[in-house]
Amino acid sequence: MRARTLADLLKKGDRVAVSNITGREASHVSIVSQAYCNNIVGGWALGHGGEMVRCSKGDDIPVFADCAGLMRQLPPERRPNKVIVYSPPPAVYGDVKETLNYGSDCVETIYIITEHVSVEVSAKIHNLARDAGIDVVGCNTLGVINTHDHVRVGAVGGEDPDETFVPGSATIISNSGNMVNTIASYLTTAGIGTSFGISTGKDTLILTPLAELLRLAQLDDNTRIVVLYVEPGGLYERQALALARAGEFTKPMVVYVAGRVAEKKSVSLGHAGAVVEGGGTSASAKAAEFDAYFGVEPFSMEMRYRGTEELPEGLRRGIRVRSLHDIPAAVQLVYRALHMDRDFAPRGEMKLNPWFANIGELGKKLPAVLVPAPGKIPEPFKTQFDRILQASLGFMPARRTMRNQSHASSNDGRVTRIYGRDVMDLMRNRSFAEALILYWTGEEPARPFEPRLVEMSLMAALTNGPGTLSAQAAKMSASAGNSPHTAMIATLATVGTDHGGNGREAVKYLADLFRPTPMNDPYDPNHGLDLRAMAMQTATAFKQAKDASKDAGVNYARIPCLGHPVFHDQDVNYDPRERAIWAYLESEGIYNIFLHFYHELAGALREVGVSRKVWAVNVDAAIASVWLGIAWPKLRQGRMTFERAADLAFLGFALGRAAGGAGEFLDHRDYGLPLDMRVPVEECKSLTPPVGGNHTRP
Repeated sequence: MRARTLADLLKKGDRVAVSNITGREASHVSIVSQAYCNNIVGGWALGHGGEMVRCSKGDDIPVFADCAGLMRQLPPERRPNKVIVYSPPPAVYGDVKETLNYGSDCVETIYIITEHVSVEVSAKIHNLARDAGIDVVGCNTLGVINTHDHVRVGAVGGEDPDETFVPGSATIISNSGNMVNTIASYLTTAGIGTSFGISTGKDTLILTPLAELLRLAQLDDNTRIVVLYVEPGGLYERQALALARAGEFTKPMVVYVAGRVAEKKSVSLGHAGAVVEGGGTSASAKAAEFDAYFGVEPFSMEMRYRGTEELPEGLRRGIRVRSLHDIPAAVQLVYRALHMDRDFAPRGEMKLNPWFANIGELGKKLPAVLVPAPGKIPEPFKTQFDRILQASLGFMPARRTMRNQSHASSNDGRVTRIYGRDVMDLMRNRSFAEALILYWTGEEPARPFEPRLVEMSLMAALTNGPGTLSAQAAKMSASAGNSPHTAMIATLATVGTDHGGNGREAVKYLADLFRPTPMNDPYDPNHGLDLRAMAMQTATAFKQAKDASKDAGVNYARIPCLGHPVFHDQDVNYDPRERAIWAYLESEGIYNIFLHFYHELAGALREVGVSRKVWAVNVDAAIASVWLGIAWPKLRQGRMTFERAADLAFLGFALGRAAGGAGEFLDHRDYGLPLDMRVPVEECKSLTPPVGGNHTRP
């Protein structure tokens, strides 16, 4: 490492640059950081050169088109020595490489916030940075805070770092970024403040491992104790303990190892690197190694710790806690045993404060005194939660037992109802498509043309010829002598992410793009959005990610529902089934913003050089646009979950294709021969040479 102490990672006077700074998370975190420490000198984002990120406190942040422009245009005294990478996984390698190319003479540390960066890319970044003499923290770090210097990078400390991080003598090092904030808050109740709060990240490959951070903490004059939050996966803690046993780290540690209960129940902690692989990487194995190093039993609130001669010697190395809530008491014990003073008088208290309370039917059986009432959400978490609610689509339903209950249907012995509507009335007065919209969305169609669009979508999904996977499945079922319903099941079994399910991915893709916009009515052509600009920005970002992924030798995320392999011969390509839906919309004067955006994007991809032709907008995109158009107002108003909206497009294809599979079955059963779908032996090729036994020489 280049750094020799923790202050080399982050200190007052450091100048920070942010990649992808106009992204939703990056821009918001940067604005909060400017208010806290005003240490960001600029950022870059493709297609946003010349813009400014406006800050209510601190300096506004200039945005450059790329890293090269930022390094070239900022004066030498303003050039960054710290860089934060907020780019999506496929673009991380390219941003780091640009930083090394254009900033190697000034950049000292790179913080990679992005999670789920592949091991291959992380390893390449490690090698490049090592050769350049630049430290890399992450990937998947939340950032670092230096409390004494009142500076941070990333989102450590949330919306109001001053509320959680008070200058003191503990350095917190955690795999989980949010746990840095939580532990800092806990410690204040024991009168202990923070020197540094460090989120190492927990992708599979951690580029600044625990052993290196302990070396730096050893030389930090403000650090008297290190508090660790450890997750399963990896051998980083074993390396750190080897360092301590060698005498290169001598300060006490208080350690919480997460995941001991989860490992018995196959529950994931949600981090890519928290995966047990081999001996020593499980939570139990890590806990045992720390206990062996400390030489004392794990901390217990019930135990009476007396000032024996043995206790201070053991606590000189530290102690492990079984519960996260025991950290303040364990730290106090270490301070008392080693005759160290607290940093300040204890602040507040630790008590049960459930932010949400929903125990369903159980609440009716418990005594009232045992039923928790919702507590008050403290800052910074209340502001973060409110923002999530405002930015989210759909609602979060309360969960309860549904064994003998349904919102969707009912039958009182006389009348069958769908969402309260008499099925007999629906049969007399409504179409199948109208009833389907009611059954799948919980509401009757809001616009008169929506049932017709759903009907066209179902017809479009019926078939794309006998050679498709789903049609082949139905024909094979008939060839094997199965019954009709088996053929429909076989058809559905061959509908997946690549065949038919792409509409679900399209809904997710469109929702991510349009969620930040003020657009509420997808049928209103006067929506106020510049679709061409959105498409060009999206296409340019996709090209950058694609080029970076190819440069790094990894796969990249493709845009769903563009470029059908059957329709690709023309300069401008169309899926004729999508064209039929488009023609109906035009003939009726109906606008659908999602389908219009898809066509703008197809053209933009050719303009930026991703494709040589204008790709066809597939029928899956049309089906997704139809169902998302129906769902969007409900999502915006919190009347539908996002998962349901995403499923609608998939179900719309699957229902039509299952009916089409039945048609293929009936045809094949009437005219086909038994087993005629079997591939003849002479057409089959073995790719593995025979091993043992009698076989004919070639």
